[in-house]
Amino acid sequence: MKIYTKTGDKGQTSLIGGTRVPKCDIRIEAYGTVDELNSWVGLLKDQEINQEIQETLLFIQNKLFTIGSVLATDTGKSKMKIPELKEEDITLLENEIDEMNYVLPELKNFILPGGHSTISICHIARCTCRRAERHIVQIAEENYVPEIIIKFMNRLSDYLFVLARQLGADLGAKEIPWKGE
Repeated sequence: MKIYTKTGDKGQTSLIGGTRVPKCDIRIEAYGTVDELNSWVGLLKDQEINQEIQETLLFIQNKLFTIGSVLATDTGKSKMKIPELKEEDITLLENEIDEMNYVLPELKNFILPGGHSTISICHIARCTCRRAERHIVQIAEENYVPEIIIKFMNRLSDYLFVLARQLGADLGAKEIPWKGE
């Protein structure tokens, strides 16, 4: 199988199910942003971080691939079985957030991204997650998107924020408070 098909040479691509759409379609923008997020999460996972966090990030990567597949599917035309997210997936993120927050100092200020390259990668992933979430919400204004996907993306951005703080603590990096000057 060749990697190039030439079917997109005129600026269109196919959703799962065969529907052709412009490459600037919000669905393409959304699942492309989810793919970008998945790459940032992969880069974060490749940093020198503990194995438990790496395993959680691998779990997240698999869920992001599922979300991208759902967004790339024309549900009216596709007969392909796409995996689904479950409430337990969100509960896992919430439990991870709670565990990290339990040991982190209370957040008293807004904090600026940075302090270590690993923390910065995590914040870039968080921002990319927020952008993907905005695109998904935009799709949901006119098309069916399972509500659990929006919920997962919202919780994932929370997880990534708290993870950035946890990584900072693990790395001995000082949080940089926003001074608003």
